[in-house]
Amino acid sequence: MRRLSRFFSARWNDGQRARRWLSWLRWSTVAVLVAVLVLDLAFPPPLPKTRDTSTLVVARDGTPLRAFADRDGVWRYPATPDTVSPLYLQALLNYEDRWFWQHPGVNPWALLRAAGQFVRHGRVVSGGSTLTMQVARMLDRHSRTPWGKAKQMLRAVQLEAHLSKREILTLYLERAPFGGTIEGVDAASWAYLGKPASRLSHAEAALLAVLPQSPSRLRPDRHPDAARVARDKVLQRMADLGVWSKAEVDDARIEPVVARSLQAPMSAALLAERLRRQQPRASRIASTIDASLQRTLEERVQGYFSTLPARTSAALLVVDNATMEARAYVGSVAFGDRERLGHVDMVQAWRSPGSTLKPFLYGLALDDGLIHSESLLIDAPQSFGGYRPGNFDAAFNGPVSAADALRLSLNVPAVDLLDRVGPARFSARLANNGLVLRYPRGAQPNLSLILGGTGARLEDLVGAYAGLNRSGLSGRVRYTAQAPASDRRLLSPGAAWIIREVLEAHPRPGYGSGVLDTGSRPRVAWKTGTSYGFRDAWALGSTRRYTVGVWVGRPDGTPLPGQYGAVTALPLMFEVIDSLPRAQGDAGPLPPPAGVAEQAICWPLGTLAEAEPPALCQRKRDAWTLGGNVPPTFAERDARLWNAGRERFEIDARTGLRLSGECTQAHEARSTEIARWPALASPWLPQRERAASRLPPLSPDCQPDGRDAAEELRIDGLNDLTTLARAPGSEHGVRLQLRALGTDTRVQWLLDGRWIAETRGAQAFQQEFAEAGEHQLTALADSGAWARVRFTVLR
Repeated sequence: MRRLSRFFSARWNDGQRARRWLSWLRWSTVAVLVAVLVLDLAFPPPLPKTRDTSTLVVARDGTPLRAFADRDGVWRYPATPDTVSPLYLQALLNYEDRWFWQHPGVNPWALLRAAGQFVRHGRVVSGGSTLTMQVARMLDRHSRTPWGKAKQMLRAVQLEAHLSKREILTLYLERAPFGGTIEGVDAASWAYLGKPASRLSHAEAALLAVLPQSPSRLRPDRHPDAARVARDKVLQRMADLGVWSKAEVDDARIEPVVARSLQAPMSAALLAERLRRQQPRASRIASTIDASLQRTLEERVQGYFSTLPARTSAALLVVDNATMEARAYVGSVAFGDRERLGHVDMVQAWRSPGSTLKPFLYGLALDDGLIHSESLLIDAPQSFGGYRPGNFDAAFNGPVSAADALRLSLNVPAVDLLDRVGPARFSARLANNGLVLRYPRGAQPNLSLILGGTGARLEDLVGAYAGLNRSGLSGRVRYTAQAPASDRRLLSPGAAWIIREVLEAHPRPGYGSGVLDTGSRPRVAWKTGTSYGFRDAWALGSTRRYTVGVWVGRPDGTPLPGQYGAVTALPLMFEVIDSLPRAQGDAGPLPPPAGVAEQAICWPLGTLAEAEPPALCQRKRDAWTLGGNVPPTFAERDARLWNAGRERFEIDARTGLRLSGECTQAHEARSTEIARWPALASPWLPQRERAASRLPPLSPDCQPDGRDAAEELRIDGLNDLTTLARAPGSEHGVRLQLRALGTDTRVQWLLDGRWIAETRGAQAFQQEFAEAGEHQLTALADSGAWARVRFTVLR
């Protein structure tokens, strides 16, 4: 009984000791966990709060355009296991850390193996660091002492506790050192190989896998032989493990180690800077730029304009009409060129648009029913409330169609049309459709805006010109696929089609209409512009698929004499258009939309030919009309001029003399009519047409009816058909004093159609005639009266 009692007593004591042991173990574990937690809270792993990569702006295919270093000057591109080549992941994990997915951050077997190798060989043969430990070292630098190694292992365990394996691998892919200021596999792939890390070959994957082991010693741009030896070691490991076949490894060994010198990508630099400002927190910004086209056009612009005078820059923008996405963006001739102010983005700069707004004015006039494509306009000296515009070449053309006035970019007809449309309304219409115009502080839209007396931006002009091939819908240019589309109705489909037809019918410089078949070249609706003082040269062109805009000038606004749109900007624009991808139908005409019809009209009336007697139809022209509107020729502005258009009167059936008032009762009267040209067109009309538009003389027995011209102008100082010769030994031409007699209004003087002077009444002026040959001098009064003399200057 006593023995049994001692047995149970012993068992009880053993149970007590076991319970005390378990209790101690439990509390010890809790204490350790609490200590670990406290230490973790006290010394948290230095995890990046954000993906601290440099900002990378890429083209639409992922090609880097420009990279912006992080705050430490490091080039680091975003990367994930999904964005790099599987070959690279295979090489990395099998060479650096085969048990990455299984170990808790530290691989004791690898550490023991590394220690044993060090003892046997007296040097490091292979490291025992896991990828997690390498990431820990990247995030928290430490010494290479035993304490530093212990700290690294503790940090690795912390990382495993805080992050998933995939997140740890992502940190390695973005932060592994690759030499210089390059970190991360994608940055290294672009820097050394010129390609994304998603498209690596076996040899390239092996090279990038081993490079972080000793980035300075193995840099392929400086030490290609050492890099090749290290790469081949990785390839052999992959073959030994059976990850890659022998054939794949043998092929990879043949591939040479060729690397580019390290340089950050710098394409579409100004656009990249712009997008980075818009998205300052983004690590990767995908643009709509075509990388290959961008590089080609940057080189072409730099070469094309390198011979221009100092401080000259240029800008070029190419937009896909279907999406309004930019495919090429050149903001300056050479980014970073101080002399040419290459840091100024001229795609966004406000500049005088010259004549580039004229197509939209004519389109709006079509929509308003003011004109058709062949409406008769007058290109002659005119005054609009004191504003007297002239043409670029100082010449005048007399009667012209609306289409020809637009193609030739004549200024007086455009100002005349804007005066009828209204400058404030025109400016508001453009602004409502994305083409905002900028005026000096306190200034209001006025007639000068159509000749460049305002400010506009290249990207807005391109967005508006794209509307000519988008059924009248203008659009805001988009630089990222996420940018919202903004399409607005600038012109009706019919007006846009007519304006496009007019501009496409304008032959390229050097190719007369019908002289040379351009074959498969795309049809281009193009227009040039030059601002006052040669400060801005423009060329804009739209095809079925693309719209291209070119600007040339000096960013500081100083003149660039002799450089204007047709000479400086237009050739480059056509080169760019001809180099763009083409599709079937780009070179062919498009059928007119509903409401557009081709009809024969008459000049000078401007009305349908079929509705007019042959005697009133002095010239027939085929016009594009919109909505069935066939507006007549504009009435004269000046009340002192006769009224252009149809004029009915009575004549004597026997003599043909004009009758008036009661005089008709004493004659055999017959009613007739003539079609009168605008008075200011008279100097440019042939004698036959002037005679057909002239009223017959009034019968002597009739009272004046006030329908005859009030003034008859005569040029004093030079007779018709005179021959002039300079004085013997004179270095000057023939100098004459001239004046116009018969008017008290302003008189415009034209020599061979070019403006040379303005006088009032009988005021005289002196003119030198030095150019040999036959000439014509015309005096044209504001009242419509005019006179002309022909003369010859001898050599």
